[in-house]
Amino acid sequence: MNEEVIPILRVADAAAAVAWYEQLGFAAQWEHRSEPGLPAFVEVARGTLRLFLSEHEGDARPDTLVYLRVRDLDAIADAFGVQIEHADWGREIELRDPDGNRLRVGAPPA
Repeated sequence: MNEEVIPILRVADAAAAVAWYEQLGFAAQWEHRSEPGLPAFVEVARGTLRLFLSEHEGDARPDTLVYLRVRDLDAIADAFGVQIEHADWGREIELRDPDGNRLRVGAPPA
């Protein structure tokens, strides 16, 4: 088993959040509900990148910032219609999911 960190992001509607993260290349891995109608807890993954999306209050705070380093930054920027910013450490964009969580998506310098 590889050790890893998996950020948990608070979402109001897990199905809507999963659909939004699919635009970033993530795919739902599994969903858990203690009982039908109770809040969902979902894992989405994109290669080795994983995020937990939780409808449970108290699992995470809104407006969280997560940094994702990816190989296809240009394609993601095009898909979301945003301009890539250039910095000494690399190139990056910032996105907000439907729940206001911030994603800084970056790549090393070209």
